[in-house]
Amino acid sequence: MGSDTYDALDRQLVHALQLAPRAAFSRLAAVLGVSDQTVARRYGRLRGAGLVRVLGLSDPERLGEARWQLRVRCTPDSAGAVAAALARREDTVWVSLNSGGTEIACSTRTPPDRSDHSLLLQHLPRTPSVSSVTAHCVLHTFFGGAQSLAVKSGALTAGQVAALTEAGPRPAEPGGPAVQLDRTDLRLLAVLAVDGRAPLAELAAACGKSETTVRRRLDELAGSGALYFDLDVDWRIFGLRTHTWLWLNVVPSELAAAGAALAEHPEVAYACATTGPSNLHAVVITRGARELYGYLTTRVAALRGVQHVETAPTIRIVKGPGPRPLQAPRDI
Repeated sequence: MGSDTYDALDRQLVHALQLAPRAAFSRLAAVLGVSDQTVARRYGRLRGAGLVRVLGLSDPERLGEARWQLRVRCTPDSAGAVAAALARREDTVWVSLNSGGTEIACSTRTPPDRSDHSLLLQHLPRTPSVSSVTAHCVLHTFFGGAQSLAVKSGALTAGQVAALTEAGPRPAEPGGPAVQLDRTDLRLLAVLAVDGRAPLAELAAACGKSETTVRRRLDELAGSGALYFDLDVDWRIFGLRTHTWLWLNVVPSELAAAGAALAEHPEVAYACATTGPSNLHAVVITRGARELYGYLTTRVAALRGVQHVETAPTIRIVKGPGPRPLQAPRDI
């Protein structure tokens, strides 16, 4: 689809789904001021084209898992194959080819009962075509997870946002003991990770439980923060085409303030503090290179304590936030 096939209603629907991912079409329609059939048709078109997916995902922080941001440099002829292999792993998300196709960026998560970090310490360094691996442990997330660029888009009015969020779950308080998942939870999450809007009957059948039990467990998992909903979106719906990974070196005394400021920038889709030579990482999405230049020379340049900035443009996204590689990797 070309960019001229997306309109304001498409963007409003994406924004609404970010705020109320499992809301009935009737509720979404009432807020958007259109018919139920129109919402169902628009959603079916966007989802069928692979432009929008609602995903129910487990939060690694609430499960006590370690998160890493990897930068893997490869020979040019092998980067695509290595990226595809990384995307097939269950412990990776957001696998992309960056910087001319010689660098792979990806995020990993390691359960608390598996501390060997085999992907980091064994498999990747032994891959002949891999020339280097840089691993940054994620210490704190400033923006991401259940929040996406959709909430910064302004597609919905303040009144529409309030109507969709007034009865929504409250964010879980940070900290506290890790949430323990049982086999039923894992089956539930497996279905939601593919389709966050899967009907209650389908979830109940997958878990072998009643719909009442499954509904209650959904509320418990969401209330604890172990379950959150995210969108995998082709941001060209909003006219955004340029994806760039940023790595910033910030003096420690200014790290928290710089991260909080990044989280407010409309261009920032993800921001976190990490270990390593660069201690602040962000993913930025802009309309094009001109807008990226403007962003780097204004908002980023104004951040206090930034000593160095490295940019890595993305040329292809192989895997998004869900557990499966994208069927058709997105060229940027």
